[in-house]
Amino acid sequence: MQNSQTPYDPDNWPRPPSCVTADQLRLPPQHARIAVAGLVILRQRPGTAKGVIFLTLEDETGTVNIIVWRKLYERYRRAVIAGRMLRVTGRLQREGDVIHVVAEEIEDISSLLDQLLAPAPEALSPGPQTG
Repeated sequence: MQNSQTPYDPDNWPRPPSCVTADQLRLPPQHARIAVAGLVILRQRPGTAKGVIFLTLEDETGTVNIIVWRKLYERYRRAVIAGRMLRVTGRLQREGDVIHVVAEEIEDISSLLDQLLAPAPEALSPGPQTG
């Protein structure tokens, strides 16, 4: 399937290359292995969910729902608990209008948040001198 989206632009929001944005989640086929990235806006661990954790990530286009099974949580516990921005690789699941990613790998990419505050390179160079 050809992707008509523009290629990764390092001057845009610092998300890793090859990640699918929230608004592109309808493009890959069911059960496709994809990567998503975003700010963690919600963590839920309901007592009735038998150790399953639900995360919601937000990128520049919307939100992505993530399911983290107990065994995977034990492996990536630090990233799940403390990560402010995550990259999650997993299987896409769709049921009607409900879309989520079942996590297989979780990477804490919170260090990229600092790049959001960095001035653009052209802002650092002095403008033309007048006078």
